Amino acid sequence: MSTLGKRTTNKEEILPPVKIVPLWRNRDYLLLWTGQTISNVGSSISALAFPLLVLLVTHSAAQAGIVGALNALPRVFFTLLAGVMIDRWDRKRVMLTCDFCRALSLASIPIAVALGHLTLLQLYVTALVEGSLVIFSSLAHTASLPQVVSKEHLPAAVGQTEVTEGVTALCGPSLGGLLFTLGSMLPFLADAISYTVSILTLLLIRTPFQKERLPAQRKLRVEIVEGFVWLWHQPFLRDMTLLSGASALGVAGGTLIVILLAQQQHASAAIIGLIFAAGGVGAIIGSLVAPFVQKRVTVGQSILLVRWIFCVLLLLYVFKPSVLVLGLIEFGFGIADPFEDVPFFSYRHALIPDELKGRVISVCRLFPGTIRSLGLVLTGILIQQMGVMTAILFSFGIWLVMTIAITFNRHIRKAGRLAEL
Repeated sequence: MSTLGKRTTNKEEILPPVKIVPLWRNRDYLLLWTGQTISNVGSSISALAFPLLVLLVTHSAAQAGIVGALNALPRVFFTLLAGVMIDRWDRKRVMLTCDFCRALSLASIPIAVALGHLTLLQLYVTALVEGSLVIFSSLAHTASLPQVVSKEHLPAAVGQTEVTEGVTALCGPSLGGLLFTLGSMLPFLADAISYTVSILTLLLIRTPFQKERLPAQRKLRVEIVEGFVWLWHQPFLRDMTLLSGASALGVAGGTLIVILLAQQQHASAAIIGLIFAAGGVGAIIGSLVAPFVQKRVTVGQSILLVRWIFCVLLLLYVFKPSVLVLGLIEFGFGIADPFEDVPFFSYRHALIPDELKGRVISVCRLFPGTIRSLGLVLTGILIQQMGVMTAILFSFGIWLVMTIAITFNRHIRKAGRLAEL
């Protein structure tokens, strides 16, 4: 074979083909997946404990909504900055720093209780710190995944990320409810320990989390604009970002709604945890099946199917279902969600260049994060002033309108398969 007029001689060495390591023999991927799974379970434990603790201390749904909003609010201010920094900084170092600081933040709650100085202000600050650090950590993890696994294994890796969410939803709330019943500070200690485990697994990973690049010398604003411009010229990703962001207004307060519906039926914290755990069981099943299903349906078809299933499930809350039915609804949400997430996130990963991943994904998350903060506050206020049924109807109405908009969007409807890219 000749290249640019040069002949290849018999003495020249032929490079062997690159061997792709199977996903479950990829040491660094297994370390990353294990550490993040344990960390996410810990976060889910404390996530359920936060509203339960605020309701216990203040007896106010509005205050619980504010704490949730403060946890989501940093997405408004830090998401774009985090995207640029993730493309500049060492992604592994970012994750290590965030895990260390998050462990200290969560541990401060039981320490304050032991000293007799826990205040609502500290819960506000802790929620704000946790919400800020998770932006950097999550972006770094998402952007690093295509470097740790091959493109061929990317859908399976994304599927396993969804399994992680399922394990999180299964173990986190059930453990959180049980631990909160045994002692209100135990969930926060468990979360702090989970971050320590994550730090240890990250330290053992050898694969670089990003490709080599020259130090950035450009202005921050210029790099942020690059992420916006690139996304804007991708009609499918642009429209999904905008419409999914608007949809977040309708589901942001879902956890609080389920907690209050269960408490109206005198469910304990442990039972409430089991309700959310049912969603985890569904998510694990859905995550294992979704990578196979995505080979037979397009990304657009998957999105439409899941959106309409969610509409039906949200409507069921109107009938004030029993604790058992609440668990079945959560199971339905859990099993359906991966059928959108696995094909969509795999498709998005394949489209975005590595040098832009942090910035583009941060833009993709900015609008939903902003709307989520607003949705949490609105849900808390609606429940406090007008009752949980008004909040349910508000959530369903928003989701239905956005689902209709997605259905009639041609860029989303016609989105193909990952193999076609």
